[in-house]
Amino acid sequence: MALTNNSAIFPGFRPGKSPAVKAVLFDLDDTLWPIVPVIARAEQLLFDWLRQNAPAVAREFTIESLRQQRMELVASNPVFKFDLWRLRHAALTIAFNGVGEDAGKVDAAMAVFSEARHAVTPFADVQPALVRLSRRLPLGTVSNGFADLGKIGLAQHFQASIAAHSFGCAKPDPSIFHAACAALNVAPEQAVYVGDDPLLDVAGAQQAGLQAVWINRFERVLPAGISAQASCASLLELEAWLEQTAVSR
Repeated sequence: MALTNNSAIFPGFRPGKSPAVKAVLFDLDDTLWPIVPVIARAEQLLFDWLRQNAPAVAREFTIESLRQQRMELVASNPVFKFDLWRLRHAALTIAFNGVGEDAGKVDAAMAVFSEARHAVTPFADVQPALVRLSRRLPLGTVSNGFADLGKIGLAQHFQASIAAHSFGCAKPDPSIFHAACAALNVAPEQAVYVGDDPLLDVAGAQQAGLQAVWINRFERVLPAGISAQASCASLLELEAWLEQTAVSR
């Protein structure tokens, strides 16, 4: 794919100011697959399970009130900001105990949610682009979620995958980006982070010393004061940008 005008096709492109990229790190949700419909379906399936197996919880709570309960828990315990599985488990445990349901069923409820949470459909460009990119560069992921790439079928493309819940802190903390760079044996300035969130992914990566490419699949606008090395609507455009910026191993 030949490109002659990077600044027009990739808003924010700054030629000649960034070191050659030697590794690419990816966000997951809304970067490699759409997440909003997945979470909505998972929460509905969980609630259907509650109706059948923990009816007192389903009578007392709604999907929305359970979500509000999780938000209150996040405010009360900083651990829940990066361990989303633990957050959901804790919120359900409180709900079960509060209405006299057997809290021993919470693990089964979480299994229902987790299975549905992993029923993602990658964007059409993801699999072919990752196959090509992994032949040229080491790839990794950094995520605040708890998606299992093995279950999703993408793990084979990545040499390193770091999740906030197991690492102990979350984006935009620089240490989680630095750990991923170390796992791929590259300096932060030699890595590019690819993600959809302007604050966590673009600003967060840049503050950690990485280059940042904003994946803008939904025609959004970057907030004032945030400028990525490039803005791409797909991984195909990412590939083209990497080619134009003289990628080296």
